[in-house]
Amino acid sequence: MADWIRIASAAECPPGGSIEREAAGRIVAVCRVGDSWYALDGVCPHQGGPLGRGMLCGRVLTCPWHGWQFDVTTGRHRLNATMQQPCFEVEERGGEVFVRVEPATP
Repeated sequence: MADWIRIASAAECPPGGSIEREAAGRIVAVCRVGDSWYALDGVCPHQGGPLGRGMLCGRVLTCPWHGWQFDVTTGRHRLNATMQQPCFEVEERGGEVFVRVEPATP
């Protein structure tokens, strides 16, 4: 069952930024586009790069290792629409950011 987990304070990720955090045994990339929050699986499917440490430009998050790009609003790869990163619900409550994720399976 998915639980809401506090993942960061809102101040840790300013608008236009992305951060990497762990929640329920998963690496999560948390992105802030204006006043909206998005969260997706933080492990790039190409070679396991840290998506949350990548550059966010508008809605596009670029993996810092090899440049793979994903739309953070949908999780879709920019060049291959059949490839999609899992996305998680995310919300800000009282200056704290929470994500809703299923625990990772061993």
